[in-house]
Parts: sequence; structure tokens; C-alpha cells
Amino acid sequence: MARTLAMFTDTSLCIGCRACQVACKQWNELGMEVPQWTGTYQNQPHFTDQTYRLVRFVEEARPTGELAWLLMSDVCKHCVQAGCLEACPTGAIYRTQYGTVDLNQEACNGCRYCVSSCPFGVVAFDKGPGTAKKCTFCNDRIQNGLGPACAKACPTDSIQFGFREDLVAKAQKRVEALKGMGVRDAQLYGADPRGFLGGLNAFFLLLSKPSTYNLPDSPKLPQRNVVADSLLSIGSGVLVGLGALLAFRGRGQGGGDA
Repeated sequence: MARTLAMFTDTSLCIGCRACQVACKQWNELGMEVPQWTGTYQNQPHFTDQTYRLVRFVEEARPTGELAWLLMSDVCKHCVQAGCLEACPTGAIYRTQYGTVDLNQEACNGCRYCVSSCPFGVVAFDKGPGTAKKCTFCNDRIQNGLGPACAKACPTDSIQFGFREDLVAKAQKRVEALKGMGVRDAQLYGADPRGFLGGLNAFFLLLSKPSTYNLPDSPKLPQRNVVADSLLSIGSGVLVGLGALLAFRGRGQGGGDA
């Protein structure tokens, strides 16, 4: 297997220009959308079947009473433990040789299990063809030696694409540099393979806690609850069965006495 490819997004360098969002739409031939009111300059509240790359605008109150903008270009995380891939019953969602998570439109049956299994709300359903949609890291470009369109279009190198271990090392140095400049809350999200979901192949440098960026602090896969739910269902079924058996035996005993 080839070395794992990944994407590192340094939110401290994001200027909110949306060049990445435009490049994503252009390369993937995604349709236009009417902007929705979000209370900020963000043009969509969440990912859609026509928005694979979403620039978030977050206004945060500082201890000094001032307001500051936190900007983040968000995307599919291509998780090492991918809920969408585990939930897909047809094999439409699969792991590429580069470690990324791709989606074969021809094999998708539109069941939407992947939509409900993504802890980040990335996967969306397209009612037109009746299939799921999400970022593929521009897999067609990767196969031809090109990087994702969003990373190519970013004017500040906020979005960087390359081999995962190289990007993690670079990201760690960047965090140390920011902390040295007094940015105490600088942190990496999803870079540690020992952390949640086995690590993310699209990881981020954040300047505040994850929830500020509408990211779960500790994302979990819905499938992790399947065993518990199944045991509860089995237990309920056993109780119902015992109740029916006792009722049947009671009727039998009553009939014998008559």
C-alpha cells in the first residue's frame, strides 16, 4: 500500500477568501446554491450534496471583551475508522490505496446509512440521482499526480496536502511556534493516531476548542452502540417471549380445571 496521503488545514492562516470552496465546486462540477442565513458571513450552515468544502466564520468573544473572527475551511475528515465506510452495505464507500475514503456513485444504492453514521455531518444525500455525496480528496486528481483542487487554490497555504507523517511533523512545529507567540489555545485536532477514530486524514490546527468550530470534542461512531442496542433488543424479545409463554401455560392450566 502507498504511503498515506492527508490534508492539514492551518486555521491560523485562513483568510476566509473561499478560493478553496470555489475550486471544489468547479472541479467537482457542483451546482449553485442559494445562500442560507447563518448569522455570519458563512454562506451555508452545513455540508450539502453541492458543498463538499465549507468555510466557517465564527465570531468569538475574547476575555478583553473584544470580538475576533475564527476562520476554518472544513472538509470530510477521511477518518482512519470511518463510520460511513463501516455502515455502507454495498461497498460503494471504500478505502483507496492512499488511505483516503472514496465513494463510488455507481455502487451507491441511496440507503443513507453513511449519512447517519458520519459523526461530522459531512455526507449528504443528493435527491437527483438518489446517491450519497462527499469530498473524495479529488481522487481523480490524486490518481494523476495532482493534489486536491482546494489545496491548489489556497493562496495562504492554510490547506496543505501531502504524506501524513510529514504534515503531522510540520503541524506540530507550527503549534509550538504559535504557543511561543502567546497563542495559548493553539492545538491539533485529529492528528494523533492514538486519539479518536484512529486519527483523521484531514486534520486541523485550531485556535480555540473544537466545539467553537462546530466540531465534536470527542467524535464517536454510531456503530459503537450497535452491540448495546442489540443486547437491549434481545433482552426485550426474551421478556416478551417469556410473557407469552407464561400466558399460554396459564390458559392451558385454566382449561384443564374447567
